[in-house]
Amino acid sequence: MCAETARKKVSLGDLYQKMSKGEMISMLTCYDYPTATFMEQAQVDILLVGDSLGMTVLGYDSTLPVTMEMMIPHAQAVRRGSPNAWLVGDMPYMTYQPSTESAIRNAGRFMAEAACDCVKLEGGLEMVERVQGIVRSGIPVMGHLGLTPQSASALGGFRVQGRSAAQAKQIVDAAKALEDAGVFAILLEMVPNRVCQLITERSGVPIISLGSGPHAHGQLLIFHDMFGLYPKFTPKMAKVYGNAGEVIVNGLKAYVADVTSKRFPQPENWFNMKDEQFEELKKLLS
Repeated sequence: MCAETARKKVSLGDLYQKMSKGEMISMLTCYDYPTATFMEQAQVDILLVGDSLGMTVLGYDSTLPVTMEMMIPHAQAVRRGSPNAWLVGDMPYMTYQPSTESAIRNAGRFMAEAACDCVKLEGGLEMVERVQGIVRSGIPVMGHLGLTPQSASALGGFRVQGRSAAQAKQIVDAAKALEDAGVFAILLEMVPNRVCQLITERSGVPIISLGSGPHAHGQLLIFHDMFGLYPKFTPKMAKVYGNAGEVIVNGLKAYVADVTSKRFPQPENWFNMKDEQFEELKKLLS
């Protein structure tokens, strides 16, 4: 890393200081070492090793097949690439829902094995006991409300949550309950702009928006959506900062063409042996 990009480790106090000063918190998903090194140089505040890797990296149709055994190596790689970001380990499906004990055990794995700074789990009122148990164990927790992908089938698919007054009130109430339970921050995914603003104005913890408008303490994007790296679709909430997918495909096509036409490799792409050593080799072989 270049000296000019070096920074101190992001702490929980730093995030709260940004919130109190009205400075926006930057947050991105990250799943591997090379990408993490880039994000470290860009000084992204929070990196989320999301169970979204099931879709963006592993090619599943949902996040449900993702396990702790899949998540831990990715979180370890991201930590190695970005030692100074605030690192969030995303609790996979059924690693915390069955019991508070399982929630604490799996949250502890993220902290001990991957050096995460906290964990994130989905759900509202029904997750209060889980949050309390993990927090009592000394592990910071980020809540996640609105569209919660692990419950997408129960929510009617990947769609905006909280458009009706009754449903919006449930989200507002859940945000208050999670804050009271001890979460240090809440991610609002695909919640109407004004609902997000209302929750942010009432909240004593940082609110992060994913497709929920500008009135939050921070913003999250899915890395693969930002750079055209997810081939199935690009969601409305994503801003595309560069079409890396197109660059990669064009480069791969050029490679195939070069190999087919024998334009690759060229002398600069291979290694030579001194003539006397090659002659000696032929003698040895004969």
